[in-house]
Amino acid sequence: MSNRQEGPADIFKRALAGAMRALSDDRELQVSFGPESPGVRGNRARMPVPGRDLPTEEVAQIRGIGDSMALRLRHHDEKLHSRLQPVGGTARAVFEAAEQARVEAIGANRMAGVAQNLSAALDERCRARGYARVRDRSEAPLADVVGLILREKLTGAPIPESARRMVDLWRDFIEEKGSGDLTRLSHCVDSQTEFARAARKLIVDLELADDESGELSDDEENGEGDSPQSQPEGQGEGQSQDGEAQEADGASQAESEEGVGEESAEAEAGLGGEKQVSGSGEEAGKGKRPQHPNLANDLNEALYHAYTHQFDEVVEAVDLCDGEELTRLRAHLDQQLHHLQSVIGRLANRLQRRLLAKQNRSWEFDLEEGMLDAARLARVVVNPVLPLSYKRERETDFRDTVVTLLIDNSGSMRGRPISVAAMCADILARTLERCSVKVEILGFTTRAWKGGQSREKWLADGKPANAGRLNDLRHIVYKGADTPWRRARKNLGLMLREGLLKENIDGEALQWAHTRLLARTEQRRILMVISDGAPVDDSTLSVNPGNYLDRHLRQVIEKIENRSPVELIAIGIGHDVTRYYRRAVTIVDAEQLGGVMMEKLAELFDEKPAAEGRGGFAGRTLRRAG
Repeated sequence: MSNRQEGPADIFKRALAGAMRALSDDRELQVSFGPESPGVRGNRARMPVPGRDLPTEEVAQIRGIGDSMALRLRHHDEKLHSRLQPVGGTARAVFEAAEQARVEAIGANRMAGVAQNLSAALDERCRARGYARVRDRSEAPLADVVGLILREKLTGAPIPESARRMVDLWRDFIEEKGSGDLTRLSHCVDSQTEFARAARKLIVDLELADDESGELSDDEENGEGDSPQSQPEGQGEGQSQDGEAQEADGASQAESEEGVGEESAEAEAGLGGEKQVSGSGEEAGKGKRPQHPNLANDLNEALYHAYTHQFDEVVEAVDLCDGEELTRLRAHLDQQLHHLQSVIGRLANRLQRRLLAKQNRSWEFDLEEGMLDAARLARVVVNPVLPLSYKRERETDFRDTVVTLLIDNSGSMRGRPISVAAMCADILARTLERCSVKVEILGFTTRAWKGGQSREKWLADGKPANAGRLNDLRHIVYKGADTPWRRARKNLGLMLREGLLKENIDGEALQWAHTRLLARTEQRRILMVISDGAPVDDSTLSVNPGNYLDRHLRQVIEKIENRSPVELIAIGIGHDVTRYYRRAVTIVDAEQLGGVMMEKLAELFDEKPAAEGRGGFAGRTLRRAG
């Protein structure tokens, strides 16, 4: 195709791809454009589609996204980064944000045009994430704040106006605790090893880790890996500038899946080491189920507790942001998943046809009350002495059903997983509502990083022993079971709100959702959990055994599966939840979520309702994906 046949947008795409290859020093870099979130995987970069008329602001923003990706490819060594990163979800998120600030500062300090592009992209990102509406520290992602302050320190560029108030909430704390560390970071931008050492010291001084997570090896001391290298082939999308900190949480959870057997679960006293605190504490609980689960639950029930429930909250989605923002977030969700909606929609229609086929209407006749039976009016006309006849439709077990979707709203779900989960929940609710099945959609996270007000109260009380759970729970009702889908549709966009997704305490969330289901009058109650990792709360795990949250989750699951009439099923995104749940399936990619949700619900409806008492699950398992 000649240049004369190319439109302005095509010329811009070609020029941008060439600039990214030059800036990344990678001639093999493949650049594509699509509606999905921007990201880099190996030597493939995915960019947003520019508008046909190429607005000046949009061009600068897209160029900034491309420059950020290219600079990371050129100046970042992923293998070295993996070796140097600290333990702990929040600590890793800060470490990732600092590293991104470093690679962008290298380009911004050397090229004025790159600096302008990066500033435009950052400003748009801050506006899209709603940083201007942040009013409290608990709503401000600490990793993003550290990244913005570091960018200011390394380049001299001011904080974007839309994020200035959010940064000011944390600035005094960060500069008081880490002023020396920030100065050291500004002196070692060109050395990834030395910069990582200073970043880990900053993390310790900000009280996000107890130590510097081990000493550097001799090779690392000598600066090995500082030469610019491209990302390895398996690099995930989260290495883009929009998702690094969130993917760090997922990485810490995934690493913790290397369990150490059942013996570790029994050795509670020795499980407070670094690796357990870093992620989910799963190492201590990977062993097989106890032979007497109910007895084990009763003996260990008192071991788990919350230090205080004073700051926990159960909140409606509409109370967390205004209607205008909900509308914007919902529109963003629809735009982001436009290509996926048709696929999930076809699956939903298939499920609907399958369910409606079960709704064979049956009637009881010759009743004294109910709906007038028009077919028998003729005999009353013939013989007026005969009474009127009434009929009533029989209720079926299928209709008398409620389904609860409990969605993990932790930071590691940010990006593609939470977007797909929100859209799948939306379409599933609409589908089941057409089939007279009520659906409730719930989410769970925490109100703050680093423990929030619960931890502050514990510190003010003198750090008493056996603190228990040290964070403020936030349980969110996106759609009540009795709320029509149309009224709750916008609420699901809230999952995309920046600052909402923090840490996850699965055991108490599961108890909460289960209690709500038990209060329902429907005969059949189904609880579907969607999660991408085990329980993670750095504040709680820092003062308790490493398997503290993990063990409590297992206890709650055992009770529901063995003592409750609620039918429990779980879907893990990139995480083996079959280790926890008897009925579970694991998927590798969030794109599979819609199909798996439809398939597993269809399987449940094909079965007879659970028996009273124990739930009827004793001998059943689900096939695992893959």
